[in-house]
Amino acid sequence: MHSKILLLSNNIMAPDMEMTLHQARNRPFSRYAKWLGVALFCLPATVLAHPHSFIDMQTTLVANETSLTGLKMVWTMDEITSADLLYDAQNAKPGSDIWKKLAAEVMARVLSQHYFTDFYRDGKPVKYLDLPSEYQLSRKGDQAVLEFVLPLAKPQGLEGKPMEFSTFDPSYFVDMTYKDKTALHLPPALEKRCTLALFTPKPDASLQNYALSLDKADAPPEDMDLGQQFAQKVTLECH
Repeated sequence: MHSKILLLSNNIMAPDMEMTLHQARNRPFSRYAKWLGVALFCLPATVLAHPHSFIDMQTTLVANETSLTGLKMVWTMDEITSADLLYDAQNAKPGSDIWKKLAAEVMARVLSQHYFTDFYRDGKPVKYLDLPSEYQLSRKGDQAVLEFVLPLAKPQGLEGKPMEFSTFDPSYFVDMTYKDKTALHLPPALEKRCTLALFTPKPDASLQNYALSLDKADAPPEDMDLGQQFAQKVTLECH
């Protein structure tokens, strides 16, 4: 399956491309692929507190009349995080080989962290497919934008128990947030029968101060789940 998933340009499969996402996942990450979860070379030394990188998120549900099949995510990176990616892209045209190569490397990093997303229903984790059904990387001014569809392993019926998902970097090195509820989108067919709710936590002062105390070379204990404590939660409920 992996060997057949190739790079995308404008959401269209490109079977003639030399590099596949499978290849990108199995090669060492280059400097521009390490933008999540590891030290970012482009960050100034004066930046000390966690988080060090910021991603503005938009999510649209992918569904048919009866089931949720995936999440279409759009991640817009801050200018500093974007700098290396845009430098490597130079003046390459959208859809060119260099953009496809960059997209594959960045997407491989995201996949290594299970899309940075937890999805639950009735207290049980909902599984995803190993590879996105589509993805692409582009430029928006001085910012890099990653778009992809996270496909669920099995469609989830809209009726029944609510569904909940969160997207976050466990180390809180990267802050991944929705600006507000308007960053969440229902397809027209679901607007009358489904609702989306966004919960933004308010960590206490001691936790915020701890995050602020972390240098970019520091990592919180894994069992602390620092990123999860700052993570927003999205709830989908349909009738």
